[in-house]
Amino acid sequence: MVKDVNRNAREDEELLRNARKPQGELGDRLLDRMNKSHEGLAQWGVSHLDIAYDDVIIDIGCGGGVNVERFLKLTKEKVYGLDYSEVSVEKSTLRNQEAIDEGRCEIIQGSVSQLPFDDMTFDIATGFETVYFWPDLVNDLKEVHRVLKDDGIIFLCNEVSSDDGFSEDKKEISKSIEMNIYSDDEFEIALREAGFSDVICFHEEEKDWVCIIALK
Repeated sequence: MVKDVNRNAREDEELLRNARKPQGELGDRLLDRMNKSHEGLAQWGVSHLDIAYDDVIIDIGCGGGVNVERFLKLTKEKVYGLDYSEVSVEKSTLRNQEAIDEGRCEIIQGSVSQLPFDDMTFDIATGFETVYFWPDLVNDLKEVHRVLKDDGIIFLCNEVSSDDGFSEDKKEISKSIEMNIYSDDEFEIALREAGFSDVICFHEEEKDWVCIIALK
């Protein structure tokens, strides 16, 4: 039992340290793990999102590509995934290769701080478990605002809405990798400064999950 606890603690530490930018074999394994462990969060979050069949969607920080795959089933339009981790791009591409071959999906390596898309390209921009690591929250939100169509939606979904449940070790690790955990008020202030309106926050209180939806 003690060995299991210690092993899980080490795995959690590795996950936190590698989550900012998955790399190498460890990054590959962690993306597989996150695809599975975050499924409940993703299903809960997306239940609050109204997706039309003709929406063009981008998933920013697409990780292992499971949410890109999810959106391909909910819209007839092209779905985009973007991540600045080479390993994430490879995993997302592999997972969605059939849709890519059909021209319904595109996975791109890039940064939220400089999105390689024209103004007003997307109806919905999503970010699952990624906004913690955005370099400059307000300016990055402005960049998302730029690529959204008028009345477009930004959707952010996080497994952690406070660090109250973190051990002191995890708090130190999160600080060392600049993992920023924002309150509802901080999200609303940043989103409104970036030009968004109608900010709504949903919480799953028992699990400390949060998703935020705002309108351009």
